[in-house]
Amino acid sequence: MKSEKISFGSYQNKEIIQYILENDNGMVVKIINYGATITSVSIPSGDNSRVDLVCGFDTLEGYFSEEYKANAPYFGCTVGRYAGRIKDGRFEVDGREYKLVQNDGTNHLHGGSTGFDKKVWEGDLFDHENGTGVKMQYESSHLEEGYPGNLQVIVRFLLTPYNEIKIGYEATTDHTTPLSLTNHTYFNLNGFSSDILNHITRIQASRFQKPDPTNVPVGEEQEVEGTPADLRQAVELAGIFTKQPKGFEHYYIFDKEAGTYGSVAEFSDPASGRSLKVSTDEPGMLFYTGFYTSDSLERESGDNYGRFRAFCCETGRYHNGPNIPSPGSFLNPGETFETATVFKFDW
Repeated sequence: MKSEKISFGSYQNKEIIQYILENDNGMVVKIINYGATITSVSIPSGDNSRVDLVCGFDTLEGYFSEEYKANAPYFGCTVGRYAGRIKDGRFEVDGREYKLVQNDGTNHLHGGSTGFDKKVWEGDLFDHENGTGVKMQYESSHLEEGYPGNLQVIVRFLLTPYNEIKIGYEATTDHTTPLSLTNHTYFNLNGFSSDILNHITRIQASRFQKPDPTNVPVGEEQEVEGTPADLRQAVELAGIFTKQPKGFEHYYIFDKEAGTYGSVAEFSDPASGRSLKVSTDEPGMLFYTGFYTSDSLERESGDNYGRFRAFCCETGRYHNGPNIPSPGSFLNPGETFETATVFKFDW
């Protein structure tokens, strides 16, 4: 196991650092402190070559191109203060209404116009008995994007000898505040040689949140039984997309008990033999297959992104959780928010 850090540019007079983690199997994970963002996950691919399995850029400029800003796909970043949409950008706590930035029509999305994905975090490399990693810290001030409370956030990325990326989240607050943190990495197990339609997918969830006409869930849940959204048995995406042309943008509610840690999803690419398993203690996950990702986006190496060329596994609390019955959508003073998600690769 080894790690290093290099300069990746500057933003708002702050140096952007890229942290590079590598295990003995040749898996390399690169993370920058702008947005606590995973920029690359690469593995050996024979003949001394490598293949990247996630959407991202090799230069800081890629995250500020006009195409990227216009499309706003959130490649690889840490999302907060609250992942997903909050209806009408408002919620109530302790009898007071708070109004958030409305950056998705009338709704609030992924922490607002300047969420955690657009902040410069403080990063430090660390060694662990189970691998090597980087610790990211950020302090979100009271009423930032409309959220109450001064929030201290820590995200730890750990690469293990078993080809796992373990992402651990920790936070404390001095006022009750909504909180749901996620990582927004997009994966393609064939390394962007084609789209993801040949991927085999399984998600252990019998229900998903049903959205309203503005694409926000307001409390209704739908059973997957008898619908194209039923992924409880492994299935190839191509067959589902014929029935569901826009693919997936579904928040799945896991069958496991909320708050317990366990395996929740599996993906594989038969052509390459690569697979990805997702485990978490979160209650659910947005499974998104990139219908709205711009075809004009690509890595500097030529890896082409775009519609249906990668998928996201955004584990976190219920979308619109502050406004509907849902587990753990608020963090209170005196409590510590702790959760973890693990992405395990095999090839």
